[in-house]
Amino acid sequence: MFMDMSLSRRIGGMIPKTVSFLMVLIICTAVQVNASEDNTFTGKIKNSLNGDWGQIKIDLRYRYEHVGQDGLKSANGDPIRLRLGYQIPKWAGLQGYAEFEGNTPVFIDDYNDKSNGKDEFAVIADPSEAELNQGWLSYDLIDKTVFRAGRQRIQLDNQRFIGNVGWRQMEQTYDAANLFSTSSGDFSAYGIFIWNVRNTASQDVNMQSPLLNLTYAFQGIGALSAYGYWLDYDDPDNSGPSEYAFSTQTFGLRFDGSRKVIDNLDVLYTAEVARQEDYQENPGDYSVYYGHFIVGLLAPKSESGEANVGGKIGYEVLGSDNNISLKTPLGTNHAFNGWADQFLTAPLAGLRDLYTALTFTWLGVKADVIYHDFKADSGGADYGSELDLSLTKKFGESYALQAKYADYNADELNTDVRKFWLQFTVTY
Repeated sequence: MFMDMSLSRRIGGMIPKTVSFLMVLIICTAVQVNASEDNTFTGKIKNSLNGDWGQIKIDLRYRYEHVGQDGLKSANGDPIRLRLGYQIPKWAGLQGYAEFEGNTPVFIDDYNDKSNGKDEFAVIADPSEAELNQGWLSYDLIDKTVFRAGRQRIQLDNQRFIGNVGWRQMEQTYDAANLFSTSSGDFSAYGIFIWNVRNTASQDVNMQSPLLNLTYAFQGIGALSAYGYWLDYDDPDNSGPSEYAFSTQTFGLRFDGSRKVIDNLDVLYTAEVARQEDYQENPGDYSVYYGHFIVGLLAPKSESGEANVGGKIGYEVLGSDNNISLKTPLGTNHAFNGWADQFLTAPLAGLRDLYTALTFTWLGVKADVIYHDFKADSGGADYGSELDLSLTKKFGESYALQAKYADYNADELNTDVRKFWLQFTVTY
């Protein structure tokens, strides 16, 4: 069944938190209405942070997270994350940016962040850390071609293989040199060399990894991307021999687009295929397939701006060979295979994820409902199912309030997991 009694009880237990979210939503909406009559507060802040001398950037995110997992004590935490950056104005094609990032719980720290020794609790993977999150210099070469070097955020395509893991409080950034060009109109090229990854645990992982991503945009239809990623992890003391298992070479094609079929109705489509093999010092010997296919419909916003309804069905396969599954160590994996994060690493037998997603916007509140059915790619084992829900409200360009809920029901792998988040974000 789509929803059993235990799931109903779990959702029922979330009602008080949902009510709290709606109360905050109403208050914030009232504040927004009042601010719109004299819309100067946010504008003054932005103006004060921008000038001829450069730009100061602020990103503040306060989050409450609850994790209930069978066999462990329930985790509760309220980490707050601050990013503070400064971007110098461009001069003779040269520009620079530096950004510091810090995260710490405010009132509640009853959780295992994987480094605090609280192993009796479920995991909330947001350690208390402070770091240089970004620090780079860029130079404009020929027209629409930019060279950048230093610690930086990198996001390729839908971030399945290369991303910044933006959901976690401490994001993943890269020490890298890259060349990005859009000088040929609809064609863009992205060449990157990574020598270190600063991951979400604020740890350095050394590697020597070239990446290539080429994209051609077909006007009115979609974009075709071809990519090759060669991840070569270093030996050493800070990473350990287990990192060698993530040394892979991946080649793929991705087509993503949409097209209007009738007035106020678009069809959405995505098709991606890739092949991954062991690379360099990887002790494994394997070759696996990756596939992701999506089709959906979207009714764009009406003239009143009140309605935005869409739905899609997707099927994603992370293959397995010789009891070794496809690996995405640098991907933004929270965005795939369920928000409960039970498949951040694919099981040895691989993974097949058949999912449906519905989204709609009403009175400025965006709602998402996603249901996953998980199975092994090899052997046919049933890995369970998951229901994900979210409500998001933006207040102008600088403020956002979000509530999310994930309910994973295990079958032949893992244990049942429930997660709830309530967060407020301020960005200047």
